[in-house]
Amino acid sequence: MIARLTLVVTIVSLQPALAASRSFSIDSKASSVQAHVGKTGIGSFAGHEHQILAPSLQGDVNADFEDLARSTVEVLVNARAMTVSEEGEPKGDAPKVQQAMRGPNVLNVARFPLIRFRSREVTGKKVSATSYEMQVQGEISLHGMVKPVVVPLKVEVQGDTLTADGKLSLKQSDYGIKPTTAAGGLVQVEDEVPVTFRIVARASR
Repeated sequence: MIARLTLVVTIVSLQPALAASRSFSIDSKASSVQAHVGKTGIGSFAGHEHQILAPSLQGDVNADFEDLARSTVEVLVNARAMTVSEEGEPKGDAPKVQQAMRGPNVLNVARFPLIRFRSREVTGKKVSATSYEMQVQGEISLHGMVKPVVVPLKVEVQGDTLTADGKLSLKQSDYGIKPTTAAGGLVQVEDEVPVTFRIVARASR
């Protein structure tokens, strides 16, 4: 009888810890990643800015809501599937810009088909019953180079769905990419590229 009671108490005491840690898989169709490519140079008035979309994502979130430091995140972006939005582009320009973006002078997707983010440390706090503010320190692997980044996140957990919103800026030159130029160098793509994202992940069954 004592042994049975001890077993029951042990199981009950473990339940909160087990419930606090959950695994989620990224829902690519519900998620979105956008990068804004600006322009600079004395002829920038004549150039165009571009909105880059990354529609193909994979990855996992292992979240420990009692001890956020035990959480991990990994996101994979299919660089081959990245596209240039036609919104704001002159007619017929988007496919040309997209081809150049994927080509050997920029992302070089034939050689580097994946962009990877992997967390190294997660910190943050709970701000409501279902939401958290976090900072995720990690590494981005892009164009064959790996660089550290810090990503601030707002995370909402509703039932089996985790949603993370955030933004960061990446410098192309940090990853060995030389910003492209046009009009004899009078127009140049800005080195710094702001990235905004919403990651939606579903609890693994």
